[in-house]
Amino acid sequence: MTINYDQLSEINKTLASFPNAKLQIVTKNRDFKIVKELIDKGYHLFGENKVQEAQDKFKNIIDPNLELHLIGPLQTNKAKVALQLFDCIQSIDRAKLVNEIAKHRTKIAFKTKTFFIQINIGRESQKSGVLPEDLDDLYNLCVEKKLKISGLMCIPPLNKPSKEYFQEMKFLRNNLNSNLILSMGMSDDYKISLECDSNLIRIGSRIFN
Repeated sequence: MTINYDQLSEINKTLASFPNAKLQIVTKNRDFKIVKELIDKGYHLFGENKVQEAQDKFKNIIDPNLELHLIGPLQTNKAKVALQLFDCIQSIDRAKLVNEIAKHRTKIAFKTKTFFIQINIGRESQKSGVLPEDLDDLYNLCVEKKLKISGLMCIPPLNKPSKEYFQEMKFLRNNLNSNLILSMGMSDDYKISLECDSNLIRIGSRIFN
């Protein structure tokens, strides 16, 4: 496994036209050496899908600038470990998880500073995320439980035009809280997401050979 620096360069050039957006490198299924090489090249914002894999990979990395996000589903029985490992959890999607996180607030030292609510923007039964019509209720619960919600995240349906889903995300964000970050856009549709005001693009496969 190697890093495709030509693709990284292309992504960075694109981002130069969108000053309010950042690149998050998705390192799921990539080994420690790849992560270390990226850090040495000045990249510090990473996304991981699984708690255990992230724990194994990042436990020996000492970097004061490292920012690690959980972008995959979080089981309630892994919440305690996740809160001690990730700077941000992007996959808040149900009341049970919110209540579990709140339960640990006074019992452990949180590393997690912020949370994103994941929206099932395509209303797909096999995907995690709160349905758009239930977003307000979940957001209000998070506020009540003192979870700092800083953004909204989505994964649009495969094999369908992403733009309409990204536009709906922007609409939902603006109606809920215009200060929230939008985490949307991946390897195949990040340029479209940037045109729809994404603040965080999550890129993995495009930059690895």
